[in-house]
Amino acid sequence: MATKSAPINMRVLPSVRDVIDAAANIQKVDRTVFIQQAALNEAQKILADQKDFKLEQEAFDAFEKALDEPAKTLDGIRELFERKSPWD
Repeated sequence: MATKSAPINMRVLPSVRDVIDAAANIQKVDRTVFIQQAALNEAQKILADQKDFKLEQEAFDAFEKALDEPAKTLDGIRELFERKSPWD
């Protein structure tokens, strides 16, 4: 079963189009394929940055140590939770 493609339309300055076309020609693909690949790569990178975190071993060890420490109670937070709500 074929999947229908969805149109994405945009306007760019001729100078921008020329740069995109030059890069697409180097890659031996047409403008549409070049733009799809570039946009998809960038979108995947942005999404990965939101869910995948990479740390050097020393930074990871410090992160794990911080997670293992007992939670600290801040006086300001304690006071906030002990206050009577304005609607009570």
